[in-house]
Amino acid sequence: MFDLISSRITDIIYKLGKKGKLHSQDIKSATKDFKKILLEADVNYRVAQSFCDAIEKEAIGEKVLKSFTPKEMITKIVYEKMIEILGKSEELNIKKSPSPIMLIGLQGAGKTTTAIKLALFLQKKGRKSLVVPCDVKRPAAYEQLKILADANEIPFFERKLPNVVKLSKIALSQAILKRYDAVIFDTAGRLHIDKEMIEEAEKIRDTVTPDEILLVADGMTGQDAVNIAREFKKTIGLTGIILTKMDGDARGGAALSIRKVTEKPIKFLGVGEKVNALEQFYPERLASRILGMGDLSSLQERAQNVMEVEKAAELQKKISKGELTLEDFLYQIKQMKKMGSFDEILEMLPGGKGLKNMLDESVLIKTEAMINSMTKEERKNPKIIDGSRKRRIAKGSGTDVHDINEILKEYEMVQKMLKQMKKGKMKMPFPVKF
Repeated sequence: MFDLISSRITDIIYKLGKKGKLHSQDIKSATKDFKKILLEADVNYRVAQSFCDAIEKEAIGEKVLKSFTPKEMITKIVYEKMIEILGKSEELNIKKSPSPIMLIGLQGAGKTTTAIKLALFLQKKGRKSLVVPCDVKRPAAYEQLKILADANEIPFFERKLPNVVKLSKIALSQAILKRYDAVIFDTAGRLHIDKEMIEEAEKIRDTVTPDEILLVADGMTGQDAVNIAREFKKTIGLTGIILTKMDGDARGGAALSIRKVTEKPIKFLGVGEKVNALEQFYPERLASRILGMGDLSSLQERAQNVMEVEKAAELQKKISKGELTLEDFLYQIKQMKKMGSFDEILEMLPGGKGLKNMLDESVLIKTEAMINSMTKEERKNPKIIDGSRKRRIAKGSGTDVHDINEILKEYEMVQKMLKQMKKGKMKMPFPVKF
């Protein structure tokens, strides 16, 4: 996420930090470079200009020019101004029960998947949602939402009606009778904004009087997403924005422009195709990621979402007793994969982006393959793995005996370290949390 912006902005700040003392010309040159980077990332021109002007105004002051740590001061200023652009974090505005939530946007932005993600997000908050397919003209839209809803055990409004107003009204009545906390209306999209789509969305809006009208916009489209948001705000009205596909090589222009241009908050970021890949938007966390300072809060939330509480407690107990097995290690690898790609996880660690070229995800994949090729007995007691077993495991995992020896050696080292910790001879070099 934001690799282009992040690497180049941090490079500029690093170069400024190497100077013993900053002069006004250094600041002006840096902000000029900042502006170029933002424009290349498809950030709105006025937003980029405003951002750079604000940095320059605050940076060309005695507290920076006379500072002994110019790098820290510049980083702080850029961080604060970035947060100002991104706006404040806002919760979903759920006023009543059931609370109607309308999802609007163009076809292909990810509305249907987002409807399920949002329902699961609310479920984790203890709220039960009904998802309603409001695209009555495209049969595939109904089927796609139903398949996703059934797969994730989300209540789905199954009745098919040709009239979207009548459908919306009946769905809302059903939600009231069955005491749902929220009703998520997945409205029809088009490849472009047209009169028919707008009129249909307006009818649904007037029928269900939603607490939230959320635009689902493709974050990879940059400035186009901003223009689309502006148009929907003018015609239907918006209460917030969900940016999707933010896990790809998006240049970041939409996220850094859309709030400022529309004056509507970004409420969620879609950070992957999996149904749990929806993150509540926190500007402080995003600004921290862009500046290479990591995002441990989001990483911890992801870990909590995928880890089973009982299993986590069991693993913690095993660590304290020095009894971890290869079976436990396999479980941790699988849970880590659920949290996102290796690059995504590194990005959330302070300075993690610099480790991308040093750490190889293929090693983790190979390790998983080797452990999967072992029997349960071998995973629990690796001491029984003799030469013939090693050859069988190597053949089954597409590796060689040398690789098997390496993983067993590393396992023994971890076991020794845990036993030393148990005896109090060695302290854990970092807090282990599951």
